[in-house]
Amino acid sequence: MSKTALITGITGQDGSYLAELLLDKGYKVFGLRRRTSVPILENIEHIKDQIEFVEGDLLDLGSLIHAVKLSNPDEVYNLAAQSFVGTSWDQPVLTGQVTGIGVTNMLEAVRIAKPEARFYQASSSEMFGKVVETPQKETTPFYPRSPYGVAKVYGHWITVNYRESFNMFACSGILFNHESPRRGVEFVTRKVTDAAARIKLGLQKELRMGNLDSQRDWGFAGDYVKAMWLMLQQDTPDDYVISTGEMHTVEELVEIAFSHVGLNWRDYVVVDPKFVRPAEVDLLLGDCTKAKETLGWELEVSFKELVTMMVDSDMKKYQALGN
Repeated sequence: MSKTALITGITGQDGSYLAELLLDKGYKVFGLRRRTSVPILENIEHIKDQIEFVEGDLLDLGSLIHAVKLSNPDEVYNLAAQSFVGTSWDQPVLTGQVTGIGVTNMLEAVRIAKPEARFYQASSSEMFGKVVETPQKETTPFYPRSPYGVAKVYGHWITVNYRESFNMFACSGILFNHESPRRGVEFVTRKVTDAAARIKLGLQKELRMGNLDSQRDWGFAGDYVKAMWLMLQQDTPDDYVISTGEMHTVEELVEIAFSHVGLNWRDYVVVDPKFVRPAEVDLLLGDCTKAKETLGWELEVSFKELVTMMVDSDMKKYQALGN
């Protein structure tokens, strides 16, 4: 018998790849979306007719209970959040409400309306922040360095608390940076690949960046959603670090993107202090041993393949627009 899944944040990068994966596996997929005058469906335009949408808001428990009752899911994937770290300093209260308290609302809705449903919470490597050990694994203490990271820590621990308090099948995936052509241009990876394409095509003259020495563990979002699904197929709920185990600097990212289109990045990139965060996270590197051994999860896309895939996508987009 086919399963049913409810995905919050379905129009985002991760939600769109997860929806594709679940549809391929024969799931009936429901997507929670907030009521807006102009729905943003770009990432799921090609599959929107296969998805049933239910309206709801992470800040409105009643709407979430209604959404869970209506969809009657076997699995719930909570991917919705105010997910841009930079914005979290400008909107710290909203970030805390949506990215933190919103998780409680979603868990409470599942507990009330469908307690046997399996629940996935999107935790983040930003919870490690000012890291106390390298690499970071499931037992590494958290030290968040942004309102976003702090809110994600709350969301993570409330998920653990509901698992232990109510015997719910609730898991958290502590996902390190994961990117794709569907990533928003406000994120550094997409900002770089978009700029490389625009500069190559003569649409932009320079790229202004923050700290080029920051190091991140970057993977492909399409690989990471497989880990989310695998977590909910296990016999017992648990939390897992999902990462590549490799670290790359922002400068490496820039170099690969620009060289892919035949440009020397040093001719176009300007370091601008206004893009340096108030509290910087210098280094994130995940140890995904547990996910590989327990879930049987494997990476398929390398860092270089990821960056060039994103550049190619941006080039194609602007060329289709006639430059």
